[in-house]
Amino acid sequence: MPAVLSTLRNRLLSRRALIYASSSLLVGTGATVYYLNSGPSFPPSTKESRRPPPPWTPPSRFDNIQNLKTSSQQEPFDLLIVGGGATGAGAALDAASRGLRVALVERDDFAAGTSSKSTKLVHGGVRYLQKAIMELDREQWALVKEALKERKVFLHTAPYLSHMLPIMLPVYNAIQLPYYFAGCKMYDILAGSENMSSSYMMSKSKALETFPMLKQEGLVGAVVYYDGQHNDSRMNTALIMSAVKHNAVVANYTEVLSFYKSNEKLSGARVRDELTGEEFVVHARGIINATGPFSDALLHLSSQASTDPTCPKPASSAATPASKHKNIVAPSSGIHITLPNYYAPKTMGLLDPATSDGRVIFFLPWQGGVIAGTTDAPAPLEKDPVAPEEEIRWVLEEVRHYLSPDIKVRRGDVLSAWSGLRPLVRDPKIIMSCVGTAGLVRSHMIYVDPQGMLTIAGGKWTTYRAMAEEGIDRAVHEFKLRFKSITENVRLIGSEHWGRNMFIGLIQRYGLDAEVAKHLSESYGDRAWTVCDLAEQYDETDDGGWPLHGKRLSDLYPYIEAEVRYAVKHEYAVKATDVLARRTRLTFLNAQAALDALPRVVDIMAFHLGWDLSRKKQEIRSTVKFLESMGLKREVVEAQYKEVGGLPEPIPRGWRESFALQSERNLRRIRSSIYTGFGFFNSGAKYDVSLPTVPPVYSRAKFDRSELVALRTAFEVFASDVFPGVAPSHVESTHIPSPTMLKQSSKLLPISQVLQVIRQVPGYQEMLASDLDKDLKYVIEEAGFKGRKEVGFEEFVEICGDLKEISFAPALVAPDPGRKQRKAIPVEKSGGGV
Repeated sequence: MPAVLSTLRNRLLSRRALIYASSSLLVGTGATVYYLNSGPSFPPSTKESRRPPPPWTPPSRFDNIQNLKTSSQQEPFDLLIVGGGATGAGAALDAASRGLRVALVERDDFAAGTSSKSTKLVHGGVRYLQKAIMELDREQWALVKEALKERKVFLHTAPYLSHMLPIMLPVYNAIQLPYYFAGCKMYDILAGSENMSSSYMMSKSKALETFPMLKQEGLVGAVVYYDGQHNDSRMNTALIMSAVKHNAVVANYTEVLSFYKSNEKLSGARVRDELTGEEFVVHARGIINATGPFSDALLHLSSQASTDPTCPKPASSAATPASKHKNIVAPSSGIHITLPNYYAPKTMGLLDPATSDGRVIFFLPWQGGVIAGTTDAPAPLEKDPVAPEEEIRWVLEEVRHYLSPDIKVRRGDVLSAWSGLRPLVRDPKIIMSCVGTAGLVRSHMIYVDPQGMLTIAGGKWTTYRAMAEEGIDRAVHEFKLRFKSITENVRLIGSEHWGRNMFIGLIQRYGLDAEVAKHLSESYGDRAWTVCDLAEQYDETDDGGWPLHGKRLSDLYPYIEAEVRYAVKHEYAVKATDVLARRTRLTFLNAQAALDALPRVVDIMAFHLGWDLSRKKQEIRSTVKFLESMGLKREVVEAQYKEVGGLPEPIPRGWRESFALQSERNLRRIRSSIYTGFGFFNSGAKYDVSLPTVPPVYSRAKFDRSELVALRTAFEVFASDVFPGVAPSHVESTHIPSPTMLKQSSKLLPISQVLQVIRQVPGYQEMLASDLDKDLKYVIEEAGFKGRKEVGFEEFVEICGDLKEISFAPALVAPDPGRKQRKAIPVEKSGGGV
């Protein structure tokens, strides 16, 4: 026994055993230290975030226009950047922070195009990584690696506008679980030291606990990885204002009309101020084209440049030199929809990597709503593209596949829908042809045309800084400038004195609602103090209640009136769409809520910008037109504001405007009375199903009484043995059944004829003009009628009601003038949308 113990002691205390033990201890200690220091880094909390930062007021837009006019051939700007989206704003900040003299002009508003219509992700792209591995594509690999590096920089330079978001990949096939997990781990490894947090696997029960809306049937488990999320147009605004703080001169609504060149290189551009119509020439040593999907339009202008420094406009199109440029941009459309916040948890996104047709869909919580998208398809080039109805329905159909069967996915839950154009690029030196957009380059490209204009195109939001740095480096070389980029360490305006708990200081100082304070902190950073200084004190309860400041534009969202004032005074907002869509995000979250807030927004802007009644009406008209591109139906607007001319009415200021609006109301009443014969010709049938359809308005009940009568009439005709197999071309109102027939009928209708019957009901034809076979199949399965061949009237009505909920809900009768209409439930409570 002593010999055994001696041998055991000698082996345990041998040199080899001690080396193994020491090595294990070191590895374990290192792994522990790495784990404790892994994950996202947050800005340190300091007392500085408890008080306002030093005040700073940017130069006005008028001052910037005057500064643009001061340039000359002897004292030109170093760079003239055309385009105020992510690429142009990033390039302006990069160049201005180097000490260069920079001018930037934008035809529309900053971030009016693609840069405000993204998926809101700051990501490397797991789908690009999959493509790089499966196709051995080095270009895609490099794109992912660059994007992952920039993701970390992105979250550092604007911490209040971006944050980490876990994204779940639900797995319904056990074979896919290790495949997805290995892919996410490779994503982590590729990020290296820039990784945000490690991906991990989830059990079925844990996945359902985290994402209770997920479909349980067939679920094996889930894989969760991390990416970033941001507020894209607010980020764009922060870039612009940071560039201004570094002495850049910027102007929105300023369009380039033509170029001039000297020594065969572009040296300036004629621009027009769209607000005043004034034209002038801006001189610069170099010109950068950062117009995204519209890059080719500027390249065509470049190829037609004159040698006259005054940049005269051609007298006619025949006098314009022919363009030699060949297009390099192939626009691709990405559509997104916004759903109510009950569709997903607040802190977990979802990715469907393999949809029915191979495209990818993100399902992400954002700004109090849930956005779903995106699709990928070739698209025509247009200013405000509209999301096609078939694409919206495709997204909804894919969402249904992943959500629990007790959640009814309704078309009416779509609060907003938009389409953005991605500038996929081709190398102009390579002649190539490809079908669709899948074969086009997703990374960026820098191209200098024969006239010396430098074009930065392609890429994505995550890599904006790298694109800007590379582009300005190339500009420094091409235009013989100087200085080195420092933007990797330049924090954007609002970041310097911001902390994650800053919103508490806002509550304590200004008496804000907690939701409003948090929103301001996460949208403006330390500039939220300035926003609050512009907030008027008010008493919501009229008895000394809470909050003290922060009157909301909409009861459903935390946007306040002071943000409108701040946008006008500090962020160059000059139109209502600038405020509703890009300084705040109300239009993207809920188009109907934006419409309701429009008159007040216009009223506040009118006070600060000196608009008269005519300009306020013009602003309302143009904003409603923009809201139509965000999914709002024009018929809905006209029905909602029928009594005031079909559009929201401006809020009058002063007796003159009040008198003018009252006169218009009286004139409309007189015209209406003449049209209806002063009521003598409109006192007929109480329920006339042949009256024109009123657009969809969601209310507490699914049906009006006359609507049920119309459905019963159609049902009785088609289920009747009187006309077996005959489909009447129209259901006349004279066929309305008797009360006894309504109560006692027990006829059955084949399910295969349900859509055919509904299409005969006046008011439903337009709703069912599109192919609703998928919606009908979903409704039948959801209602438990799968396998049934026939349905009775009550079941038929249930199917009709469900179809209305997931598509549009028409009202079949004109409102009774003597009866008050039911009030609509607020959209966040009913889910009713656009």
